[in-house]
Amino acid sequence: MANFIKQMIEDKKEHKEHMARVAALPEEYQFVFQKMQWYMWSFAVGTGHDMMKIQDDLIELFEASAADGKHVLDVTGEDAVAFCDELLRDAKKWSDSYRKKLNRDIAKKFKKGDDSP
Repeated sequence: MANFIKQMIEDKKEHKEHMARVAALPEEYQFVFQKMQWYMWSFAVGTGHDMMKIQDDLIELFEASAADGKHVLDVTGEDAVAFCDELLRDAKKWSDSYRKKLNRDIAKKFKKGDDSP
């Protein structure tokens, strides 16, 4: 239990640090980050450790791009959903369990040698 509480405190501290870094970004980057963060966290599963790493990587990308004077859409492109989906490609998502269940249920119903309808 103590480890769980310690991890929660560390996660909260890391989140606050992330948000301070986002607040230092130009307004256009802040807006896009907040929208993307909401979208990506909607798919997060488990403890969210995958998402914290993705979020940190996104902040680093935005910091470097803003420092280079790039417009945020030059970084993300016009299709923000596709950009986010690519970031989420290897992360654990809620939809993963639904996909597995669908395949498992169908395979179970029609397993080889089963003649039932």
